[in-house]
Amino acid sequence: MQITELQYTAGNLDRPECIVATSNGRLYVSDFRGGVTVIEPDGLQKLIKSKNTEFDLKPNGILLEKDGTFLIAHLGDREGGIYRLHPDGSLDEVLLKIENEQIPPTNFVHRDNVGRIWITVSTRLCPRSLGYRGDNRDGFIICVDAAGARIAADNLGYTNECLVDPSGTYLYVNETFTKELSRFEIGPDNSLKNRKVLYHFDEGEFPDGMALDRDGGIWIACIVANRLVRIDKNLQKEIIVDDSNKYLIEEIESVYRKGQMDASHMKQLGGSHLKSISSLAFGGKDMKTIYMGCLLGKKIPFFETSISGEPLPWWNFEGPKI
Repeated sequence: MQITELQYTAGNLDRPECIVATSNGRLYVSDFRGGVTVIEPDGLQKLIKSKNTEFDLKPNGILLEKDGTFLIAHLGDREGGIYRLHPDGSLDEVLLKIENEQIPPTNFVHRDNVGRIWITVSTRLCPRSLGYRGDNRDGFIICVDAAGARIAADNLGYTNECLVDPSGTYLYVNETFTKELSRFEIGPDNSLKNRKVLYHFDEGEFPDGMALDRDGGIWIACIVANRLVRIDKNLQKEIIVDDSNKYLIEEIESVYRKGQMDASHMKQLGGSHLKSISSLAFGGKDMKTIYMGCLLGKKIPFFETSISGEPLPWWNFEGPKI
């Protein structure tokens, strides 16, 4: 797809990193102003902001629940956890500790088709930029089910977005700074086992967000390269959208290989059209519209594709409206 074919919706967003799309055409986007922005099909938007003035909510990953509330992965400076945001702005604590310790800044939260919740923590290091290294593996995945919350997988390379396949058999996860797309088998007790690296990405391709399509493909948003790629069921890569800057990639790859990449490098990743894409969601009436979240932009780019996405558990939820 040509970069000039992109369209845009909404505006004045603050770090719209994660997108939830529903069958009624509505979008819900994480917003660093402290909540979730609702975007109607006509582009009208409204921020549902936390009313808790004593707590600075920093949403990263979000998911829509059937009752119209949102589970939010909190990306605090030193602390994380999962919170529930209600349509009226009230905020509840959901999970702040694991194994009797405060959960570090939290990246993503996903509920699968059978109701299990999966949470990713990229690194235990603080600030998180200390984990921007290919030799650091202290990320982990939390599973929450009827038995409670526990660490289901550990020692991962900057754990980012994760998804469970429609059969409920496998969990896919992006490990950003080891540049790996990994897959776990989900055991009968919901343990994660037999990790397998399905794909190791090229220069500048640091995998962040993901989505599944109905043809067995996995779509990956790559920060740094500012590139959207698709890994098909034969593990072959296709570049779908590319707004990369080869000189910037070379510069960041150089400091990355030296173990010197830090937060300052993340602030220069926006391209001429895409502003450091970090996630994607299939939407539209036939699930052939791709919406892309980003770290540095103020609006949501989208385009049409020929492949339908795989519906997520919240696809037919009504959700809050304006």
